Amino acid sequence: MDSAYSINSERLINTFIELIKINSPSLNEGEIGKLLAEKLRKAGCSVTMQDYGDSFNLMAFKEGQNRSVTSLILSAHMDTIEPSEGIMFSIENDIIRTTGPTILGADDKGALAQIIEALLVLQEQGIPHGDIEIIFSSAEEIGLLGARNIDFAGIRGRHAIVLDSSGSVGSLIVAAPSHITYEMRILGKSAHAGIEPERGISAIRVASRIITEIPDGRIDPETTANIGIIKGGSATNVVPQEVFIKGEIRGHSAEKMEQTKRTIFETARGITERSHAEINITEREEYAAYSIDRGSPFLLYLGSVFKKCSLSPAYVVTGGGSDANIFNQKGIQAINISTGMQKVHSTEEFIRIRDLYDGCMVVISAIAGFDSFSKQQIAHS
Repeated sequence: MDSAYSINSERLINTFIELIKINSPSLNEGEIGKLLAEKLRKAGCSVTMQDYGDSFNLMAFKEGQNRSVTSLILSAHMDTIEPSEGIMFSIENDIIRTTGPTILGADDKGALAQIIEALLVLQEQGIPHGDIEIIFSSAEEIGLLGARNIDFAGIRGRHAIVLDSSGSVGSLIVAAPSHITYEMRILGKSAHAGIEPERGISAIRVASRIITEIPDGRIDPETTANIGIIKGGSATNVVPQEVFIKGEIRGHSAEKMEQTKRTIFETARGITERSHAEINITEREEYAAYSIDRGSPFLLYLGSVFKKCSLSPAYVVTGGGSDANIFNQKGIQAINISTGMQKVHSTEEFIRIRDLYDGCMVVISAIAGFDSFSKQQIAHS
């Protein structure tokens, strides 16, 4: 590993612990945002909070020595899934893990700590670098809400490193799927369940037939579908009149996703019609798929950064989305990389201290070398 960069490991760990002690579920990022803003300013950044109503994105800028090249974007998210109140943890054998009935919060506070420490190292050691734009988004865990509300008009960089993938440091996400969510409102007919059930049409029974018959789970190697929420009914003595079903479809192929969606919706409409009920279906694209060409100069550059840090890069196709999907939609080539977080979205979540360190070293090395990479791209354009 490049010995020119000296990471303060104790400070890195302490920053991570300080962050996970702050409860920051989606749309409740105020406290952690204030702490991060303070740390970013200490690292020599100018900071603004970009409010969008539901929450805010934390936007920061660190000026480099060469203003003639484009800036590098670093991105992570401030929110966590729940349960997250009162996180308890242990540090043993190089592992920080949750020990209570909550998550740990390494998703994505490991990334936040790595970026903060990297910026401090740059400043303290006078490491030359180009301009850096930092985006700490909110509400990533509930549909990339923060990223979808970024004011991209003010962003100068055309390349972004998103730190939000699980697994040991070394993975680069080269493809991520599109994500569609849908809601079905099934309307039956209410009646007294004990006196005249024959006059009713049970929306719950109609919904159960739909759930049983539509495609679900892994449809093919590129496509998945899932029903995650069902709500309906009012009392045991009433034939239920209304039910809501909420589901999703993910896929790398637009054609296969469209086929799956058509099958789900046509099956649901057919069952509802035969049951003499009514149905209304709404859908929304949460984000679009992206795929990074294996010959992409930026991907090759990041691969070389990993090798410089004595890490073997692994190029991964994932079934999950991240803020990188939004950046790529907006014309910014963004690559999501792993940060060391393990067993995320569970009460068994943990991160290795070595991965915290390695991830920070990757960020420093990527920043330090990006100026030269950017100059080469200008020369070849």
